[in-house]
Amino acid sequence: MNYLWAFIIGGLFCVVAELLLCYTKLTAARILVAYVVAGVFLTAIGLYSPLVDWAGCGATTPLTGFGFALAEGVKKAVAERGILGALTGGLTATAGGISAALVFAFIAALVFKGKPK
Repeated sequence: MNYLWAFIIGGLFCVVAELLLCYTKLTAARILVAYVVAGVFLTAIGLYSPLVDWAGCGATTPLTGFGFALAEGVKKAVAERGILGALTGGLTATAGGISAALVFAFIAALVFKGKPK
């Protein structure tokens, strides 16, 4: 049942993004930023953590999950180090994902040839 809920919740995030792309003038970049900001905001007001507990990877894999990880990292670092944790906590919590994105982007740049528009 956990897999089903993860699939449904993750799919709903994708459906909302696709509807925004199709029926608004928002660009993909703006939607991506909005998803990260929404994840941070929903975590700050305490609504995203219960969704993560319920949907698992369906809630942590989309970009809202990245916002959730940023906010949780900041919250933990502030509790441990004080106000300076606000500057380091988000990057510490998401360093693995950021590093993986950079490595895979570099590999893709080596393997494929880019075409100018």
